[in-house]
Amino acid sequence: MRNLTHLKLSEKGIIKGFTDDTLSVKLMEMGCLPGAEISLELVAPLGDPIAIEVAGYKLSLRKNEASSILIED
Repeated sequence: MRNLTHLKLSEKGIIKGFTDDTLSVKLMEMGCLPGAEISLELVAPLGDPIAIEVAGYKLSLRKNEASSILIED
């Protein structure tokens, strides 16, 4: 299993879990639920933040937040 920051642009994965229990509540409230398909849509010029697509909308996250999302291909 790898985390969200390992995806390449337009690559998709399935959310399997989280490494940070506190942050996981916030992420799940924003639609990042285990089993949901997620894709990397945009990366800022300096690499942070990133934009993902999950649950039918785009969401911007800092890399440290994205690194707590575990995904599977």
